[in-house]
Amino acid sequence: MKQNIVLENIHSRKSVRKFTGQKVSRDDLLSLVRAGMAAPSGKNVRPWHFVVMENPEVLSGIAEKLPYAKMLPAAGSAIAVCGDIEKSKYWYVDCAAATQNILLTAESMGLGAVWTAVYPYEDRIAVAQEYLKLPENIVPLSIVPVGYPTGVEKPKIKWDENKITLL
Repeated sequence: MKQNIVLENIHSRKSVRKFTGQKVSRDDLLSLVRAGMAAPSGKNVRPWHFVVMENPEVLSGIAEKLPYAKMLPAAGSAIAVCGDIEKSKYWYVDCAAATQNILLTAESMGLGAVWTAVYPYEDRIAVAQEYLKLPENIVPLSIVPVGYPTGVEKPKIKWDENKITLL
């Protein structure tokens, strides 16, 4: 069977929560955002808005208040994937696709990343909106910590034939 680098990347992706502390370059972070913007979008509305975080005070503040984002300071950077609720009532679908593109691109670049949920939790949304200084119409879907992985996490085998119906 011929090697397929896209499939290899998809199956190698893992949620990384432990980071070396090495700084990710601004160019690499912007490459991740560019990948997010390459996601499909219903009617090509592209309701997303991205916030690239490198400020240690912002990362630490958010980490203290969000239950599953404690690794933000160790990662050293993060990308908040947000959506404009005035542009689309399905903003969260497009932003989910953008988040997945960011995660897959991080894997392909040798970076570690993990999807930490913000939406639909009102308390988490309020924390993110406060720290990211977002207007009311921009709602955060996820915060993706990005950094260099320690190598602790390994990909999980998620294949399950019982979840398939063939007609």
